[in-house]
Amino acid sequence: MENSKRKIVSSLSIAKKQKTDDANIFGSDSDFINQNTEEELRQKIENTSKADTKRTSKKNRENKTVKPRRPGFSDECYNETSYYFENGLRKVYPYFFTFTTYTKGRWVGEKLLDVFSREFRAHSSAEYERCIKTGTLTVNHEKVETDHILKHNDLLSNVVHRHEVPVSAEAITIVYKDDDILVINKPPSIPVHPCGRYRHNTIVFILAKEYNLKGLRTIHRLDRLTSGLLLFGRTQQRAMLKEYVCRVEGEFPDGEIICEEPIEVVSYKIGVCKVSPKGKNCSTIFQKLGFNGKTSVVSCKPHTGRMHQIRVHLQYLGFPIINDPLYNHSVFGPEKGKGGNIGKSDEDLIKELMIVHNAESWLGTEGDSEFNVLKPLTEEKSNETKLSQEKTEDSDKNKESEANNENNSKSDHTKEIIPSEELVKQDGDTIETANESHNISEMSFNADKLTRDDNCYECKVQFRDPKPSDLVMYLHALKYQGPDWSYQTELPDWARVDWREESR
Repeated sequence: MENSKRKIVSSLSIAKKQKTDDANIFGSDSDFINQNTEEELRQKIENTSKADTKRTSKKNRENKTVKPRRPGFSDECYNETSYYFENGLRKVYPYFFTFTTYTKGRWVGEKLLDVFSREFRAHSSAEYERCIKTGTLTVNHEKVETDHILKHNDLLSNVVHRHEVPVSAEAITIVYKDDDILVINKPPSIPVHPCGRYRHNTIVFILAKEYNLKGLRTIHRLDRLTSGLLLFGRTQQRAMLKEYVCRVEGEFPDGEIICEEPIEVVSYKIGVCKVSPKGKNCSTIFQKLGFNGKTSVVSCKPHTGRMHQIRVHLQYLGFPIINDPLYNHSVFGPEKGKGGNIGKSDEDLIKELMIVHNAESWLGTEGDSEFNVLKPLTEEKSNETKLSQEKTEDSDKNKESEANNENNSKSDHTKEIIPSEELVKQDGDTIETANESHNISEMSFNADKLTRDDNCYECKVQFRDPKPSDLVMYLHALKYQGPDWSYQTELPDWARVDWREESR
């Protein structure tokens, strides 16, 4: 373990120091890390190493049951389909895909058709019966009858014709890359990992397909609509401090505002949280950076990484992000959840959210990561094209790495964004970056690449493209910092103090 610890600590020192002036961003009051940061981070790394050792030992002691082989995450998956660009959006040609899951405990002893009819309501019972009889829905890779009784560890597979939701065509910018870490500037609207109706239109797939960056380790995550710095480990994970910037409703109070309200996940099914005494401890430091007479730009420094932490704390304080489609909504009550006052049970909240936001971009349903393809909306009264339905917002629990440091002070070792086409190592050696495939003008729609399935409802429907406002939320990961390294992006246009909604 000592060798492992030395290796991790050594990896934290790889990046060469490059001085910049933090005061140019937020002024001299934005001191970011205290003098004890390095020691605190090293202690956290040591604790993480011990925890990993315990988990490994426990896993080795477990009595493993042999399961049928499940389709893996290999290079073959990247060739399932390809991208094209249209109307400022990155789109994916529909493709055939096999969803898989193992039998859950509550399904054991039940009939296959009964389980799918009840658990996966994206399609009718008749459709699942058709899939079973035609052999596209199998158990342990074998065709079975509709009344097949499920057993422990049965592998269920369902072949579907998959249609993904469009995302922004904005390119991913590589901020820094070496043998240990990858730092990117994530565009809004793109999930980090496959989830719901997103697979190829995710950060990890785009990086693998267009930048040949594969096997990346998640250091933290960002919500789908959140833009900004995103770090991947190429060796070991790193402890860090984080700084975000957002735009909220109203005039945020002056001075440093600390919110330490515990956050509870109300439903992993749809990815919703709230402040609750039963929640997990967390802490966020907020500070107003400017006010344009209607909305405020706020700096956010989370010291923990709870799901939707910044968004939930801002909702609790009564200053929700202005275009947050979830936490800035009257479904949380007349005051939109200010002070934790929702005025309804968790069950009622979930029901209302599913009714009100069934077609909203952040909402998903159980089974997103397995079998579900969303039901299309009913036809609009104008008989125009139907709304494109998006699913879950990284509702795979979206848990970020926690940073335990309580006090911040400025570091002068910030690395600024280096355009990907000019990316160089700190020692001056050129790093190979994205291939030439991300050329929007050469990747327009090609009808020859389009596949169809006579049984696929979505193939028969013309969906409307999402609007630009559907692809962004005004929350941006601005800066991540460790004991001797720091990365920072430029401020988004909406984070200018004098910016106004009508200027969009």
